[in-house]
Amino acid sequence: MNPFRRTPPRSGPAVEQLTRRLAECPEEFLLEPRLAGSTDGHIEVAAVVADLLVALGSPEPEAKLSPQAVKVWTGTSPGDRNLLSLTLVAAWLCHDRTLRELGGLGPAVRRWLLEGLPPLAAVVAPELFVSDGDRREELARALLDALGLLPAGETQAQSADRLRALSSVERARVIEATRAQQQRARELREQMASERARQAAARYSSE
Repeated sequence: MNPFRRTPPRSGPAVEQLTRRLAECPEEFLLEPRLAGSTDGHIEVAAVVADLLVALGSPEPEAKLSPQAVKVWTGTSPGDRNLLSLTLVAAWLCHDRTLRELGGLGPAVRRWLLEGLPPLAAVVAPELFVSDGDRREELARALLDALGLLPAGETQAQSADRLRALSSVERARVIEATRAQQQRARELREQMASERARQAAARYSSE
């Protein structure tokens, strides 16, 4: 179940419209984000997000970012760069004309940026959501799902199946689970081999 959805899905833009927008992401949104307290970097992510929320119809007082959100979108260490860079790409995506015309999406977009992007940023390089076709589709579908919007021309089942098939987070989870199983299997084989060697040594000693 989508943790961001509160109402049954309504019709949204076609996935192709959003993936095309991602493919056309300006170079400025791919520049190095500026970290808190640093003079390096080119873009202040928190300012971009605040402008986005206003563009989506949030009144300026509503669009004002909480201290917690500002902390997330300013970053404190080099390890935050992936999330900040992905947030910039996602902000460009969310500025889609159809989404702006739907209105009232500011709170859901803010929630998605804060809660939905970190798992993706942990497993996929941000630039791939612009350069790779599958990752563009994944980000577009993840956004629509988080906003409770059904891609134009698709049923809810079709949309959910395709998002599951594309999920980088789920793929990473499966890979990690497989590695853990393989590690446990190796440890078990080693334990069994050690036990056989111990038993053989005990038999040899008794003889």
